[in-house]
Amino acid sequence: MYSGVINVYKEPGFTSFDVVAKLRGILKQKKIGHTGTLDPNAEGVLVVCLGKATKLCDILTDKDKQYEATLLLGRTTDTEDSSGQILSQRRVDVTEEEVREAIMSFVGEYDQIPPMYSAIKVNGKKLYELARQGLEIERQPRRVVIHEIEIQDICLPYVRFSVCCGKGTYIRSLCRDIGERLGCGGVMDKLIRSSVNAAGAGRKFTSEDALTLEEIEKLVGSPQPEECKTAKQPEKGDALLAHIIAVDELFPELDRYQVTEEGNGKLLNGNILKAEDFISGDAPNGDGEKRGRPKELDKCLVYDKDGRFTAIYQYNGKIHAWKADKMFL
Repeated sequence: MYSGVINVYKEPGFTSFDVVAKLRGILKQKKIGHTGTLDPNAEGVLVVCLGKATKLCDILTDKDKQYEATLLLGRTTDTEDSSGQILSQRRVDVTEEEVREAIMSFVGEYDQIPPMYSAIKVNGKKLYELARQGLEIERQPRRVVIHEIEIQDICLPYVRFSVCCGKGTYIRSLCRDIGERLGCGGVMDKLIRSSVNAAGAGRKFTSEDALTLEEIEKLVGSPQPEECKTAKQPEKGDALLAHIIAVDELFPELDRYQVTEEGNGKLLNGNILKAEDFISGDAPNGDGEKRGRPKELDKCLVYDKDGRFTAIYQYNGKIHAWKADKMFL
C-alpha cells in the first residue's frame, strides 16, 4: 500500500472526488483522501493523502493557497462562474482604475457569503444538493482572509489576477463580490490553483511539480530508478515512490526522538510516554545531530525502537508526559 502525500494536478472537468476515485483504481487501494476541494471547472494543485497519511487531511486543509483567476464582469450566474445559468447581464461601464481599486479593496479580512453551489453543510445537507433542487437558503457570512492580490491583465470585460488567500475562501464568491462592488456583476471564468502551503516549515506544493492522473498511471507501471532509492525506501518499487512524500518529511520543524525497548510497547499502543521512555542519542532518520531526551516541547516526531516513524506526540504539562496527537501505525 502506498503511504504518504502526493501532489496531483486536477484537470478541468473532474471533481475532486473523481480524482480520488480514479486514483483508487490506479493505485489499487481504498485508503485515499484529498485536501482542499477544487471546483469541477477549476484545475491545478490537489494535495492527496495516501494510506496512513489520510490522518493528515484535516491538517493540510488549514493552509494558505495561491490561485490564478480570470474574472468576467457584466454577468451573474447561479453558480457564480461562467458555466452556470445566466441570471443577469449588464453593461460594463467602468474604468480600469475603478476595477483596480475595487479588486484591491478586498485585500485583508472580510465577511464572505459562500456560494450555494458548495459542499458546505446546512442541517446535514450540502448546499449544492439543495441548489440542484432549485432551492436557495440564507447563508451566514464567514470571515476569510485575502493575503495578497496581483492584477496581471485588464482587458474588459475580462480581468486576470493572482490571489493568495487563507482557508475557506471561495474565489467564485470573491469574483461575485468584486462585480457587485463595481455595480455590473461578475463571475469567475477560469481558475487555476497554482500552489498550496502545507504542514511543515516551507513545504509548498506547486502546479509545476504536480502529476496528472495519466502521468501517475504511467509511473505505477515503471521501475523505480536506482538513484531514487533511499535509506527509508531501499526496497524495489515503481517510479511513483519518488513522488510520494513521507509523513514525517512534512514536519521538518519538529524534533525527532526514538523510544527505548521498554517504551516501544507504550508507543505502539498510543499510550502516554515519559522522558525515560526515550533514547538519548541520535535522532532517527534525521540529521544525526546529538540530542538528549525530549524536553517540554509542543510536539515531536516519535520513532519506534527500530527507527520507524510511528506518531506525533504532544507534551502535556498537567501530567508531565507526552500524549499521542496522531498515530501512523
